[in-house]
Amino acid sequence: MSAAEVNLPGGRRLRLAGGTGHPRPDGPPRSRIAYAAAHVVADPQAHNTPGTPAVVDWESTLAFRRHLWSYGLGVAEAMDTAQRGMGLDYPATRELIRRSAAEARAAGGRIVAGAATDQLPAGPVTLAEVTAAYREQLDDVQAAGAVPVLMCSRHLAAAARGPEDYLRVYDDLLSAADRPVVLHWLGPMFDPALTGYWGSTDLDLAADTVVELLKTHAARVDGIKVSLLDAGREVALRRRLPAGVRLYTGDDFHYPELIRGDADGYSDALLGVFAAIAPAASAAFAALDRGDLTAYDEIFAPTVPLARHLFAAPTWYYKTGIVFLAWLAGHQDHFTMVGGLQSGRSPAHLAALLTLADAAGLLPDAELAAARARAFFQVAGVAQ
Repeated sequence: MSAAEVNLPGGRRLRLAGGTGHPRPDGPPRSRIAYAAAHVVADPQAHNTPGTPAVVDWESTLAFRRHLWSYGLGVAEAMDTAQRGMGLDYPATRELIRRSAAEARAAGGRIVAGAATDQLPAGPVTLAEVTAAYREQLDDVQAAGAVPVLMCSRHLAAAARGPEDYLRVYDDLLSAADRPVVLHWLGPMFDPALTGYWGSTDLDLAADTVVELLKTHAARVDGIKVSLLDAGREVALRRRLPAGVRLYTGDDFHYPELIRGDADGYSDALLGVFAAIAPAASAAFAALDRGDLTAYDEIFAPTVPLARHLFAAPTWYYKTGIVFLAWLAGHQDHFTMVGGLQSGRSPAHLAALLTLADAAGLLPDAELAAARARAFFQVAGVAQ
């Protein structure tokens, strides 16, 4: 076996080709705004097990954000990709936002950060308690100097009795914001507890509530991130937005076409997959900036099968694949996650992810990636 080969589950042997080496850009994209939702790097020597407080490797976590900024992407901090509600507790979240915002100022990079209600205990709460929790986190994000993203709240989804409750809570929050914020619509495929968000399981009715909120508060909203994995529905909503309000695609299945846009407009981007494909995404945006749509399509094309596998059902475990790829690419020296979430995907799933990442040219050092993959699969019972 060569140094770049790996035995995969099922008996197949894979020889890694390694990365294609997309160059770093001179700066952020000019034609679109693009954020990568970044993961956190756990401290592998701490008790990052289910139910225990998160212990973060701060230097590796911040180094990954510097990697994203170096490719011209903004950082979406403390979002779903960072395991909000899946291992990352609020004290660690608050410190993460504070440190990353300071790092963004030093690097001159864009940063937005999630404000939610996950400091509340599980179980029934009142709308007043939901609003107060949101306000606390909104204040923390603003104090850190990041642009707030008002994330979907499991507590609000459980407490609200209809669209009017959502409008009441968000009206309070938007009135309290000291700068335009980003709203957030995360579909139930990412978190089943968010089923019926915006007051209805009928997505057309939910979209009506969103549009009503945006029209009322257009001056206080920079944009809305939409993660429904439904390109047609995203485009329909995009065409209804008030002037000046952006749609940030969170569709990890259809992002090339949504960002490319059509005669009626385009989506900007706030995507978890960009954490895994930052060099390719940067190169695609550079092609878009110079009007080379053929190169744009060619660069993004091999990343789409990777993204579709990465975000396959159960979609909420995609974070495991993000961290696995970060380890293989050399951005961290272990495959450990807060909350023990490294067990969220099977060896067979990760073997397919390895194959797709290599085909997309996203593993810069083939021998390093192969050595780490061999170690993982050996422990999983696949002889190397």
